[in-house]
Formats: sequence, structure tokens, C-alpha cells
Amino acid sequence: MTEGIKVVASNRKARFNYSIGDTFEAGIALTGTEVKSLREGKANLQDSYCRVESGEVFMYNVHISPYSHGTHANHEPMRVRKLLLNRREIRKLDKESRQKGATIVPLRMYFKRGRAKVEIGVGTGKKLYDKRADIAERETKRRIERLGRE
Repeated sequence: MTEGIKVVASNRKARFNYSIGDTFEAGIALTGTEVKSLREGKANLQDSYCRVESGEVFMYNVHISPYSHGTHANHEPMRVRKLLLNRREIRKLDKESRQKGATIVPLRMYFKRGRAKVEIGVGTGKKLYDKRADIAERETKRRIERLGRE
């Protein structure tokens, strides 16, 4: 990992369920208590996805737990969050996500130079036999490593 990056949450199942093509780094429009909660590492990207709507990208189903020391002004944990990308990137994402079976998936959330970022990728769903092939490949790599150590 690069220096200055503190990973808050990662979507480990994303690379298993989708074959990821292009990846983008996007900023996230957050409230103050969301940032504080993220710094505590209280985020979950499981089952989350992104959608391009009227020239803007929004992230759905991301759970950021309410801030532990928050007041009545705490944030809604599952609210829709806007992603900050430049126009060219948004157009490219929109074009790629319109293809059949393609979806925009958040891969990991992190802090870079004090700013909350999310890495998103355009993925197409894998079939069951693709997933099995990945598992078999991983198992053979483990066996080879084990044999190399012995």
C-alpha cells in the first residue's frame, strides 16, 4: 500500500462476485459525524453499489455507523452519498455501466491526505463456473507456496 493511505473499509466479496475492469478514485460528500465515524473505522461496503443519475454519481447501501459521541444531529447510517468525480470520468462510468450486466461497485474506502476517498470499479457479474475456477486457482497457488516452503 502507498504511504499516507489509511484503509477504512474494503469490499472483499466484490472481486469474487465481479470481474472488475476500470477503477476510479472518487471523493465522497460526507457530513462531519460521518467523517468522524469513518476515522473510527465504522463502515461497511457489503452489498453496496453506485449509480449515475443526471450527470452525478451516487453510492447506495453503504452503512456508516452513527458517531459514538454524536448528538441529536447524528447522520442517517444508510443515506445515499454523492461521489465527487470530474465530468470526463462520470461520462466514462455512465457509458461502461450501461453495458449489459455491468455495475459500478465500491471496492474500498480510505483516507488519503486527510480526505475520505472511495475506489470504485466497473464490474460484470461472474458466473458460478468462473468463481469455481478462481477458487481452484487460489488453492493451487497455496499448495505451490506450501511445497516451496517445505
